[in-house]
Amino acid sequence: MKIMKIEGNHPLSGTIKISGAKNSSVALIPASILADTDVTICNVPEITDTDVLCETLEYLGADVRRASESVVITPSTIQNKFIPSEYSKKLRASYYFMGALLGKFKHVEISIPGGCSIGARPINLHLKGFESLGATIKNVDDTYILDAKELKGANIYLDIASVGATINIMLAAVLAKGKTVIDNAAKEPEIVNVATFLNNMGAKITGAGTSEIVIVGVEKLNGCFHEVIPDRIEAGTYTIIGALIGEKLKIYNIIPEHIEALTSKLREMGADIEIFEDYLVVRKRNSYNNTNIKTLVYPGFPTDLQQPFSVLLSKCNGISTVEETIFENRFMHLSELEKMGMKVVKVGTKATFTGPVKLKSATVTATDLRAGAALVAAALTAEGTTTINNVEHILRGYEGIIDKLRDVGAKIELEEI
Repeated sequence: MKIMKIEGNHPLSGTIKISGAKNSSVALIPASILADTDVTICNVPEITDTDVLCETLEYLGADVRRASESVVITPSTIQNKFIPSEYSKKLRASYYFMGALLGKFKHVEISIPGGCSIGARPINLHLKGFESLGATIKNVDDTYILDAKELKGANIYLDIASVGATINIMLAAVLAKGKTVIDNAAKEPEIVNVATFLNNMGAKITGAGTSEIVIVGVEKLNGCFHEVIPDRIEAGTYTIIGALIGEKLKIYNIIPEHIEALTSKLREMGADIEIFEDYLVVRKRNSYNNTNIKTLVYPGFPTDLQQPFSVLLSKCNGISTVEETIFENRFMHLSELEKMGMKVVKVGTKATFTGPVKLKSATVTATDLRAGAALVAAALTAEGTTTINNVEHILRGYEGIIDKLRDVGAKIELEEI
């Protein structure tokens, strides 16, 4: 098991370069299955989530070569076989193999996907979409078996604007016969990135980034070269850290409009933040105006930033609230923050914070990826040295987090125990 030790209250100054988006990469790697020839994906973050997906491709028979920030995949040698739990349980995004294998081979066998325990995340919308395209689905001994003689385009309405379901249906539909329409589609930038990738391979997708996506099926897809967009959640996390402890922290390689829900909220709170074409500069202020946030689907405030953002509320004057509308278990970090001095009361899906308070060091545990990011943010601004357990959660989502923070002045160590 790995732990992080962070000595807090050291001002951060310098530049942090944002890596490629985790939430794009974890869909793009399985999507490469759909191509008949080699695929090159650049700006892929080196994190455990992408490592597991590449290992799964290799298990299926693909040739996967990693060079610096690029992954080159030869999918022509893939054999469609059962994906066991040793691969699928490691991350939720393994469900993208369902859409990709169904689209390419019309048959999938995969153990039930895993992932962070942040609440009920049923894949019924994914399965509903696959069935609308003509697939039959069985769940036998915690294994999904999907089968179709052929896939045909359909009109599919999503009850919830789910990112995963939107992408998975796109993957299954690009090689289906006829036209597929996804209504109430999710609008996240990662969906646009995946749609662009598929179009670069020869797919016919329009409307990505809107609530209606239209896919006209094609007979085959060829390989392509594609670049992953910058990670908006990583950018937002480091921006929050800059507002907590930054002296003059530059967050570089960003798309500002992708994090506008955060930066507009920071400005409302009185943050010292300057935004440019592909970077921003943020500096700590001693206090902030109290505020309220409610997590929503894009372009609303991201659920993935709610946890690190809650640390900043320790610096706010008065009462602030956070309402979580996406995942019901996304407040598990609060009990850990209370150990560090945070004053918070949780009732149902709403948490109320009282500030300002000075955070102090403690021994805490990361319960999931973004909870871990919140604990890192808290440790950086706390008095004393904080020990964070279960940091494997953090390492699966933030490329080079130790080196990136150390390079701007953080006192942080990763230890094996």
